[in-house]
Amino acid sequence: MRMVDLIEKKRDGYELTKVEIEFLINGFTKGDIPDYQMSAFAMALFFRGMTKEERVYLTKAIVQSGDQIDLSGIVGIKVDKHSTGGVGDTTTLVLAPLVASVGVPVAKMSGRGLGHTGGTIDKLESIKGFHVEISNEEFTRLVNQNKVAVIGQSGNLTPADKKLYALRDVTATVNSISLIASSIMSKKIAAGADAIVLDVKTGSGAFMKNLEDAKELAQSMVEIGNGVGRKTKAIISDMSQPLGFAVGNALEVKEAIDTLKGQGPEDLQELCLTLGSHMVVLAKKAADFNQAREMLKESIQSGQALQTFKTFLAAQGGDASVVDDPAKLPTASYMVEVPAKTSGYVAEITAETIGTAAMMLGAGRATKESVIDLAVGVVLHKKVGDHVEAGESLVTIHSNKENVQEVIEKIYSAYKVTDEKVDAPTLIYTEIQ
Repeated sequence: MRMVDLIEKKRDGYELTKVEIEFLINGFTKGDIPDYQMSAFAMALFFRGMTKEERVYLTKAIVQSGDQIDLSGIVGIKVDKHSTGGVGDTTTLVLAPLVASVGVPVAKMSGRGLGHTGGTIDKLESIKGFHVEISNEEFTRLVNQNKVAVIGQSGNLTPADKKLYALRDVTATVNSISLIASSIMSKKIAAGADAIVLDVKTGSGAFMKNLEDAKELAQSMVEIGNGVGRKTKAIISDMSQPLGFAVGNALEVKEAIDTLKGQGPEDLQELCLTLGSHMVVLAKKAADFNQAREMLKESIQSGQALQTFKTFLAAQGGDASVVDDPAKLPTASYMVEVPAKTSGYVAEITAETIGTAAMMLGAGRATKESVIDLAVGVVLHKKVGDHVEAGESLVTIHSNKENVQEVIEKIYSAYKVTDEKVDAPTLIYTEIQ
């Protein structure tokens, strides 16, 4: 078998076999297939796409290129959640303890973030003492004991994907639905979950800017998940404006605590209840979506969800007292209000621009080497559809730098205020299974 023949076959629109896909992934991972040939193949695939079967074969081959996490020691059906990312996406911080509080084991493998804010681990490390450097044995023990634990990503999980992504990034082939879907699903499958709930974002702050592309990606990922024997469901949700109010690591932890108390932003709470309900049903802890939703709402109202969060934090060395006293979280030196210039209705908040503003403050990483300031970020006071008076605060900036004029201008460029009343955007567009 020769790589040049497989490039030609895909270039001409033919379907590759399981053996052929395994050959090219194995060869590329080992270094037997050079970058220039894999680049040519990625471009051919970008234009020709892949069939459902090819995507399943590709994902399986990527999974088999490295370590696979064995969660068989954890009792029950393990359900994982993945979001395609966005601005102010605090769902994992809420969902992990919330879903665990009704008896579903949440064995979460998370990473550090590149982008507007840190990843789940960065956010959790806003809590003094919290750590994810635990052995697989301890990880299993904690999930069996408390129903929830978070561990850092393995160094050798899906090495083929890491190598392939680096190549896609410099060959203009990142935006291939087949490659995106295989990349995401390979990591979820290698992480060992029995079932997967996907939160696929669409809008200005999402990777998929328009709804049709988001639907195509979601459908592809669901087909891959089900094709490898993992029950998979996708929700397509809005990211045209930031989710919730807070964008920034410690600020998002505080917002997660508020949400677990039943006092969080309406959109964040609704999305968490929706995603969480599907997780509970897939774990067979509820007969249907409505029963699962009632279970989760009751757990919030009774305080069980909040208590599960405290137990989880303490078990991994974190100072659980921050749940009752969020003032113990890292706090910025300066708080600067951004007042509305005119009265009217908020018609638009460009999520990506708000994310950039938070990153300018130091809330995110531009490169893997960047150091995050866990205290900084922005808190929105007005969302799309809200009325605002001139001089009323649109956003509070939390900064450790005194001069934030550039950030203020960036925030103003994200907001559009009009005289006519505007409806809030749809939060959840559709479900795919």
